[in-house]
Amino acid sequence: MKKDDSKSKTRIGDGGEVHQVSTGSDIPTMTTAQGVLVADDQNSLKVGERGPVLLEDQVMREKIFHFDHERIPERVVHARGFGAKGYFEAYESLESLTCAAPFQEKGKQTPLFIRISTVAGNKGSFDLARDVRGFAVKFYTDQGNWDLVGNNIPVFFIQDAIKFPDLIHAAKPAPDRGFPQAQTAHDNFWDFISLTPESMNMVMWTMSDRAIPRSFRFMEGFGVHTFRLVTASGKSTFVKFHWKPKLGLQSVLWNEAVKINGADPDFHRRDLWDSIQSGAYPEWELGLQVFDQEFADQFDFDILDPTKLIPEELVPVKIVGKMVLNETVDNFFAETEQVAFCTQNIIPGIDFTDDPLLQGRNFSYLDTQTKRLGGPNFTHIPVNAPRCPVHHFQQDGHMAMTNPTGRANYEPNSWGENGGARENSEEGFKSVPVENNGPKQRERSPTFSDHYSQARQFYISQTEVEQKHIGDALTFELSKVEHPHIRERMVAHLLNIDEQLASSVADGLGIEQLPSAADAACPTRQDLPESPALSILKNLPSSFSGRKLGVLVTDGSPADYLDAIRKQAEKSDVMIEFVAPTISGVYDSNSDEIKVSQKIDGGPSVLYDAVILLPESTVVDDLAKDATTKDFVNDAFAHCKFVAYTDAAKPLWEATNLTDMLDDGCIMLDEPENVGAFLDTCAEIRFWERETKVDHT
Repeated sequence: MKKDDSKSKTRIGDGGEVHQVSTGSDIPTMTTAQGVLVADDQNSLKVGERGPVLLEDQVMREKIFHFDHERIPERVVHARGFGAKGYFEAYESLESLTCAAPFQEKGKQTPLFIRISTVAGNKGSFDLARDVRGFAVKFYTDQGNWDLVGNNIPVFFIQDAIKFPDLIHAAKPAPDRGFPQAQTAHDNFWDFISLTPESMNMVMWTMSDRAIPRSFRFMEGFGVHTFRLVTASGKSTFVKFHWKPKLGLQSVLWNEAVKINGADPDFHRRDLWDSIQSGAYPEWELGLQVFDQEFADQFDFDILDPTKLIPEELVPVKIVGKMVLNETVDNFFAETEQVAFCTQNIIPGIDFTDDPLLQGRNFSYLDTQTKRLGGPNFTHIPVNAPRCPVHHFQQDGHMAMTNPTGRANYEPNSWGENGGARENSEEGFKSVPVENNGPKQRERSPTFSDHYSQARQFYISQTEVEQKHIGDALTFELSKVEHPHIRERMVAHLLNIDEQLASSVADGLGIEQLPSAADAACPTRQDLPESPALSILKNLPSSFSGRKLGVLVTDGSPADYLDAIRKQAEKSDVMIEFVAPTISGVYDSNSDEIKVSQKIDGGPSVLYDAVILLPESTVVDDLAKDATTKDFVNDAFAHCKFVAYTDAAKPLWEATNLTDMLDDGCIMLDEPENVGAFLDTCAEIRFWERETKVDHT
């Protein structure tokens, strides 16, 4: 938009509406995309008042043209994503391991952009699908852009990129009917998986609570593949990348996920936005598993196999820095939608390995971004542009924002200082000189052939509650499969992982006779120990910090309790939302207005990590007759939330027939001073002992 120096006035449109016309020096005048001032943005150019629209109306044509092209092709996978900006800060120098710019000095900050996404659903799907989450970070380093493009799960479904189109086609809506959306509970997916034994480790992860995180902020991220770190002298070591959330891990129950998707399909996106906007900046620490060739040779599995991980108990994760997200995007389309991640984007100090899935991704991502963003010049888009100097001879192409200047557009040339940039053999990127010999062939290494041992290790590393959730998830998903032979084929695979799990799923599906165990290229190893790092519930946070407390209030709710809740929540770094029968006009016992965040039928207890019931005694009986209020209480109890309540709230328990079932997770607040102790108790996140009372499946 351009500014002019005219005066401000109003104009009446053809429909009688009033429009502000920009004619003052402080108000910019609207322009076309070519910078031409617009006199009228309400009416197209016509022949007479009622005549046909003229083709020469460049203002209307440009406006409609741009609108018609507002959407670019959505990503085939990871279409549903959310982005934020921040920085990475190194805790120490890692120059003995790598010459990569972000790790060269303690305290060095590198700006970054992150995009977290679901995989299977389209842009309009809901946040809390049972799905893998993409976890992609673009570092704007002094040496160029480094994209660490991974997931919230450290392993993957397939070992070779040639199978990726088949995997995604099978997971996406069936082509003949266009559904189901954003879920894998259908025949095509499980048909493919049951014919792909290498997927079994990933199946355990995606059927676990890892696939339904409570928040992006409570979710790990992984680089998935084995990469290399390279020093300035060329020494190379292997590395796996881990992102550890500083607030700890947390997931939801499946019943919660279903209800959250109905109440707020943008739940994860809103949570990250609200956290950054409120100044509660999400943080992750970056950890490295560093190991050498000797370890790789002795390890039980192939380090190039992306369906395998290295247990943290074998190679501890070294924490080397933190990521802080302190800024939301200025424009969703310009940044989150147009950001282009490519696994091929590495910098000096980082290098690839021969992982066949990674090698294929290096081709696929660049090809995808070129298709989506119209050509090879997507690096000219600000969110993708490096923050360091850029010098090359690439020119022209669709949407080129800059081009080389001067005569030279090739190299080598003899134009001296006017001839442009030259290569630098000392400081430029050099690949690790790995020696490879062998015939051309299409074969899978036999070191990739153990498909069940780590799946078993993951399963036995879970608590009983988490194991139950895996069994429930498998039973639910396979119950949506129409063809019995697919269900039975999956149970046959489960028999190679854990017989009790297989029997439980078979019982849930009504399979009367267990099939024979699936043929296995390698027998399942029984000697792999439990790995506590693989469990969420064995790694609970140390406090309730960063969580959200829902407080059910009415007119007359006790002011002393409300004051205590506000003070203790601030002290404990806990977010509060007040939920009431109406969205406004609610006053406490001191006649002070309570700032209500949710009307009770729009703020169910599934949105909160713990709840407090704080009604006033004279209105609680009417409240207890309300169906949505009873749902609020019922769901909080059924989902094993910690629930605090005052004496006045007892009719709510009676109305839901839960009075005789109250347990140690239901805490009576005899006085306001007890609020702090309640929030300390909430650090356990859930009262899991309750689950067997409310869920007998």
